This record gives sequence, C-alpha cells and structure tokens, in this order.
Amino acid sequence: MPSRECGDDRGMASSFQRDKVRLVFDALDGDGDGTLREGDFEALARRWAAVRVAGDGERLLAVMRGWWDALAAHSRTTGAVAIEDVLTVVDLLGTMPEAVTATADAMFEAVDENRDGLVSPAEYRRMIEAWSGGPADTGETFALLDLDGDGTISREEFAAHWYEFWAGNDPAAPGSRVFGRVPG
Repeated sequence: MPSRECGDDRGMASSFQRDKVRLVFDALDGDGDGTLREGDFEALARRWAAVRVAGDGERLLAVMRGWWDALAAHSRTTGAVAIEDVLTVVDLLGTMPEAVTATADAMFEAVDENRDGLVSPAEYRRMIEAWSGGPADTGETFALLDLDGDGTISREEFAAHWYEFWAGNDPAAPGSRVFGRVPG
C-alpha cells in the first residue's frame, strides 16, 4: 500500500484520500445532512435500478446493503455513518485487501448488467450517473480505466482500479478516477 501523508485531524488519510472518499460520500448522502443512513444506500440502489435492466433492483439493493452493513459496523453512531467513520474503514483497507477484493467483485457484478464478464462504456456511464444523480460524460475516464484499450473494463482491471481508489494515494493512478475527477 502506498505511504500516506499525515496532517489531517486523524493523522492517517491524506487530503487526496479524504477528497476521494468525500466524492463518494456526498453522492451517497441524498439528503445532504452530512451522514449516511441505510435509506441513502437504498435510494442509490433505486436510482441505479431505474436506469438499468428491469428486475435488477434486488441485486443492486443487496450490494448497497452490503456496503451499509460494512460501514455501519464501524460507525460511532447507531443508524448513521459520518465521513470520519468511512475514513476509519478506508484506513483499515491496507490491512485487509480481501475486503477490498470482495467489494470490487460485488460492484463488478452490479456494474456488469449483461453479465458478460466485461464493463462496457454504457454500463460504466449508467453507474456513474446513478451515483452522481445526473448525466455524466464518462468517455475520458473510461478510456483511462480501460488499460488494454479493448473498449471494455475487465474484472481484473476493475479490481485493480477499485483497490487504487479505496486504498491508494496516487492522484495520477487511473483508479483514482473510478468515480470521476476528484476535486481538489
């Protein structure tokens, strides 16, 4: 795992890592109250299912509930997860790569709508639009993530990028852009 620069109030996550987590956290925080609740994860699953193949909602809901369960288990507040709780989990990921791999597999299965073992540009765009809540131009980011240039993202490419997003600290790494350009 790359080294982390210190300097925030927790002394672990770099400002870049915090910005990456904030990008995802804010997309999940549907009501903007600064905390995540189980309903935020369910709302994301519904948004995502609405732009996908009919009947896919239960699979997406199961993936999002898995995320909720993992984060809620590390929360300091019952029924709510703060950004600091998410960062606590992120800080642990370097010591538990199997957890990152498991979530990468679950997310890959969720993104791969037609279950062909590849993520197409359209499948990736629908995921990003569901997360962001609106239209997104994902062409540039998709091209970065498609390491072999074959027009798709393989399970292996996805897993490597997923790990880089959640456990990495390199702003130049393609995986740092899984959810789009990180502000900052």
